[in-house]
Amino acid sequence: MCKAGALLAGLLLAGVAGPALAGKANDTLIYASDSEPENLSPYHNNLREGVILARNVWDTLLYRDPATGQHQPMLATAWTWVDPVTLDLTLRDGVTFHNGDPLTPEDVAFTFNYVLTPEAKIVTKGNVDWMKSTEVTGPNSVRIHLKAPFPAALEYLSGPTPILPAAYFKKVGLDGFSKAPVGTGPYRIVSVESGRSVKMVRNDKYWPGSPIGKAKIGKLEFRVIPDADSRMAELMTGGVDWIWRVPTDQAEQLKNDPTLTVVSAETMRVGYLQFDVQGRAQENSPIKDVRVRQAIAHAIDRKAMVDNLARGGARVMNAMCFIEQFGCTSEGVPTYAYDPAKARALLKEAGYPNGFEIDLSAYRERDYAEAVIGYLRAVGIRAKLNYLRYAAFRDALRAGKTSIGYQTWGSFSINDVSAFTGIYFRGGEEDLARDSTVIADLQAGDTSTDPATRKAKYRQALTRISAEAYALPMFSYPSNYAFSADLTFTAQTDEVPRFYAASWKK
Repeated sequence: MCKAGALLAGLLLAGVAGPALAGKANDTLIYASDSEPENLSPYHNNLREGVILARNVWDTLLYRDPATGQHQPMLATAWTWVDPVTLDLTLRDGVTFHNGDPLTPEDVAFTFNYVLTPEAKIVTKGNVDWMKSTEVTGPNSVRIHLKAPFPAALEYLSGPTPILPAAYFKKVGLDGFSKAPVGTGPYRIVSVESGRSVKMVRNDKYWPGSPIGKAKIGKLEFRVIPDADSRMAELMTGGVDWIWRVPTDQAEQLKNDPTLTVVSAETMRVGYLQFDVQGRAQENSPIKDVRVRQAIAHAIDRKAMVDNLARGGARVMNAMCFIEQFGCTSEGVPTYAYDPAKARALLKEAGYPNGFEIDLSAYRERDYAEAVIGYLRAVGIRAKLNYLRYAAFRDALRAGKTSIGYQTWGSFSINDVSAFTGIYFRGGEEDLARDSTVIADLQAGDTSTDPATRKAKYRQALTRISAEAYALPMFSYPSNYAFSADLTFTAQTDEVPRFYAASWKK
């Protein structure tokens, strides 16, 4: 029995009480995860934990209903396309930031103009670089100028583009803002303890009429617990009320605890191998050869990894996107069946009959990365695992210091292929291939106002990415959630735990 299994079995046999009344009695929902954002500013991290905090602490101009997919008014009450590159928005009256400052058009213009500057050094530029500038047009209105037509603009304005308080941000700077963030959302941050926790309380002055409503639980706390066994033990002994990414074996065991609820749901997150196509990480890198990359693709049994490791509704992905995003398709995209013999033949053809040594970096699901290493070893590729914290992992990939990266991406929960394929193959910091044909196709897809043209261009890009094996999509990620049976919580495919909508059972 594995360490985690033994821990759970011991706790269950001992009859340890679960969270029962711990969180409910204090009206405090404590949730735990393994990683912390490098910076709490929503534009200066792209870790999922940061996305979760952003959705509970900040508001956006628009809101996308997860049930219908329709865009609704949020901080903006109305919007009008003046032309394909000009968007006018009317802002809501009566909204205040957590520090008491009123929301004004100047806050919107400052936010969007600031994040477009090189000095801002935001982490995911693709979320905002479709904008050219934003101007104040009246006491409650703004105009966003786009660089080119971008049909997905409303989707982005409902997701990774929260509004910052201009006066406060200018006063404290990025460092000060990260230590004491201010938003307009249903929860306000009252304490930040680096590496340990972020404490929040309900924003009782939250503006009426919000499509998400006032938070139902009074206090919310995010706690960083890197070790999976410790997270499960904390859940079972009442130290925390909610955890996720629970391995399926342990999730099944947790179902035996009557004080806990366990649910599983597929998410938009996709795991994939990203290759150092230009060979910057290693002199005479074998990864520069397309046959080597194709050999790696054939060497890995992705279906077996889904069946034995991921489970929970995961699906093998053959295109570099989440299959249900607009513009994502596997139609006509080359696929790589598990075929070790073909992998060895390709390696021999490329001049590596005895394989080679290579580095492989990862930052989460170590067992998944180790499974990949095992498959590679079986065809002669001796990969050494470099397990890093996410920020270090991301920076190493961008700097060309990693030959193979086991990466995952949740698209900031944006239901458009531009938020996935465009981030990694449109010539930005994350693009390790820099293929001019792919870049042109993605740019054409992003900017066309004709849905059919968009889909055709994306299909061309996805086909070339796969044919050249610039990356290997693995599978969609399920998530096993385990939480107090006293808690009412609904899991969503977009991988955004909406804690403001959670409540205690009566």
